[in-house]
Amino acid sequence: MKPTLGRLERIPLRRAWAHEAGEFTPWLAQTGNLALLAEALALDELELVGTEHPVSDFKVDILASDSAGQVIIENQLEKTNHSHLGQVLTYAAGVGARKVIWVAESFRTEHVAALEFLNQHTTDELDFFAVEIELWRIGESPMAPSFNVVVRPNDWAKTGQQNARVAVNMTPTKQRQLQFWTDWTAWLQAKSSGLRTQKPLPQHWTNIALGRSGIHLVATLHTRENRVGMEVYIDHSNSKQMFAQLLAQREAIESELGVTLDWLELPDGHACRIRQIRPDSPLDASERWPTYFAWLEDAGLRMTTVFRPRVKALA
Repeated sequence: MKPTLGRLERIPLRRAWAHEAGEFTPWLAQTGNLALLAEALALDELELVGTEHPVSDFKVDILASDSAGQVIIENQLEKTNHSHLGQVLTYAAGVGARKVIWVAESFRTEHVAALEFLNQHTTDELDFFAVEIELWRIGESPMAPSFNVVVRPNDWAKTGQQNARVAVNMTPTKQRQLQFWTDWTAWLQAKSSGLRTQKPLPQHWTNIALGRSGIHLVATLHTRENRVGMEVYIDHSNSKQMFAQLLAQREAIESELGVTLDWLELPDGHACRIRQIRPDSPLDASERWPTYFAWLEDAGLRMTTVFRPRVKALA
């Protein structure tokens, strides 16, 4: 027998959310819905900081964070307009955002062009996204949201521009660092790894989300010491207490990982670190980089599995 197929029906947004600030923003700010948005954008987890967050005399609909920093989300249950374009730029400047996500029912052509222009010509550390939200259902089924990405940053173009600037302005060490992270990111993407890194930058570390603001994994490389490493970096207002809670679980954590970690409370500083390293890893031998890539991926995946639930449970 042939299966019976339903008819997909698009539902007006106002049928689910009559009021943008009072209904849609609280809905989108829920953890599960931020996760849906992050998944559509292929981003790390988005963690809510607050709604209606004040910026001078204005308010950001949603302020969130990821491993790279602050993320602002501006909402419209209608077609985009010029005033909201001005708002997202004002908010980005006001909070020092690393990502700007504009969610709307539909985008005017000129606003798509404006965001694409900003992605091409602003700093490499600031990204703009345009996302259209739709509601669908089949028959009498519950309404289901769909996020459609209209504008996203062209990481290839930005990385190319950055490489050109690094070649002119940066030291050979910085050039090597950027090339290492760029190649590792490409290596991870080619094998469809579950590990997601931040955008490659000319520095000795790169961040990986761990499900909580102020705590993340950090992949590191040290040219003078000839080693690469993976660590949990705790830079939270409650860093020392969180470190102590994890330290109390040291035996179980190291048993699950199958490695001995360096537990660095760093009493003279604010942040704390929990790391493992791979010594004898000379970075000038680029033919050995795939070996380091594999070690970093394995360490990152293992530490994510072991630490993520514990990090989320920290008081």
